[in-house]
Amino acid sequence: MANRYETGMQVRRQVLGDAHVDRAEAAKTDFDQPFQTLITEGAWGTVWADDTISRRERSMLTLALLAATGNFEEIPMHVRATANTGASEDDIMQVFLHVAIYAGVPKANHAIKLARTTLAEMKTDD
Repeated sequence: MANRYETGMQVRRQVLGDAHVDRAEAAKTDFDQPFQTLITEGAWGTVWADDTISRRERSMLTLALLAATGNFEEIPMHVRATANTGASEDDIMQVFLHVAIYAGVPKANHAIKLARTTLAEMKTDD
């Protein structure tokens, strides 16, 4: 495999978009640099770089896991990423319906509110 960090940055840019990654890189400090390297290599350079499942499927799994574990602050970023992963609005709703059944209605309800707001913002950004 190529350098995992370089692969991770490439995949991160493909999924999240250059503008998002550029903002994150500009905000990086000496303190959080080790964490940024960890997620770039581990999440983006390993998990997201693997082609066993599609980016659409990986995007849907990520949204489900974020909602099910209550990590709501990451949901808008990953909803925005669906523009690059191929997950549709219908896919997003199906993800959160699964969350409602298997992880709880309050978590799904909050995730749906975040997704609805983010999707509306994405439409006005176009």
